[in-house]
Amino acid sequence: MITANDNYTLTVIFENNEIRLYDLSNNMFGVFEVLKDKEKFKEVFIDESGNIAWDRDKNLDSNIVWNNRIDICKDSIYMDSILIS
Repeated sequence: MITANDNYTLTVIFENNEIRLYDLSNNMFGVFEVLKDKEKFKEVFIDESGNIAWDRDKNLDSNIVWNNRIDICKDSIYMDSILIS
């Protein structure tokens, strides 16, 4: 499960039941710049590979338009996050 927070952090519950906080606030440039829009940031989801993802345009199929998807590897999220519970 994943929740987008107002301060550009993500609260993620992993399969081992750890709740971790991932801070994306210092990376809001380049490919992630579109996520400065808080409504877009809150459209976060877990994709079919278990990675954290956003579709730039939710009306496009990211399986067809490959560069529509922004994602972060679940392992990176886990290693770079802070355990909160």
